[in-house]
Amino acid sequence: MLCAMLPKIQAQFAPQVGTIGTTAMQKDSSAFIAWAKSGLVNRGWQDLSDTTLGKAQVGDETYIPGPAGNGIVSLGDGGEAVIMFDKPIKNGVGFDFAVFENGFIDQTLKPGTAFLELAFVEVSSNGKNYFRFHSTCLNDTISQIDSYEGIDATKLNNIAGKYIANYGTPFDLEEMKDVVGLDIMNITHIKIIDVVGSVTNKYASRDSEGNKVNDPWPTPFSQSGFDLDAIGVIHQNNNVGLKELNNQIELRVYPNPVSTQTNINVSIDGVNDAAINVYSHLGKLIKTSNINTPISMDESGIYYLQVKNNEAIYTHKIIVF
Repeated sequence: MLCAMLPKIQAQFAPQVGTIGTTAMQKDSSAFIAWAKSGLVNRGWQDLSDTTLGKAQVGDETYIPGPAGNGIVSLGDGGEAVIMFDKPIKNGVGFDFAVFENGFIDQTLKPGTAFLELAFVEVSSNGKNYFRFHSTCLNDTISQIDSYEGIDATKLNNIAGKYIANYGTPFDLEEMKDVVGLDIMNITHIKIIDVVGSVTNKYASRDSEGNKVNDPWPTPFSQSGFDLDAIGVIHQNNNVGLKELNNQIELRVYPNPVSTQTNINVSIDGVNDAAINVYSHLGKLIKTSNINTPISMDESGIYYLQVKNNEAIYTHKIIVF
């Protein structure tokens, strides 16, 4: 009977920037040896409960590459971004990469809290199969955190956006070592998925333990949802000898734009044999082919061609209408 009356004890995780025990990584840390190369964004709504407002609008894919502090892209409610790198990320000693958002602390917030917008993190070693880090959110799920309210970082674990601007939330691939179908020494893609912070069952996002993830909601503005700033690489697989190029003079894709069911021809000066992978705007592998074989798409949309030979990887965006 006595045990039943004891209060529930909840784990406390690493605290916010400026507090002993924080795991936040400053953007200028020498631990970062590389940054994201490119990314694909699928916007979410400004307010999932009122889609008449449209989708998030701030920033675009051009803000994803490079170090933190160069601009953000807003994902909107439930929006996603698939991030790619010049070389794969590998599992090393300690944290392997960090995700940056633009949270902040000011005098309007409750002491010990910060304005944070959160996201789940998934990784892939083939651009097709993604696996999510085990995430935990211990925020109260009875009272909705409103649009301008703060969050205590000690209640969050393995959730991007835990730390304020210019400080990345780090992730350790060692935690994923037992995941079947994932090569933690060769992470080629990272997916960032905005948390819909509503505590209403109809809209709520849940952590790996089934808890609703309560964060500021709704944020019915053009800058809505998780604001992705950058992804910094700490451990990189340097054994990959291929160089990724985006030189559209060397890689010719025509016609582009193109209608569905129409042949698309791909060529590179001096290259007669190369594999072609076609990815959706979400980074999902759609089809494979060879540079000598014309390809066509069944559905309209935005796609990305990746052409790989023994010397380099070439990428190109195509629009199918």
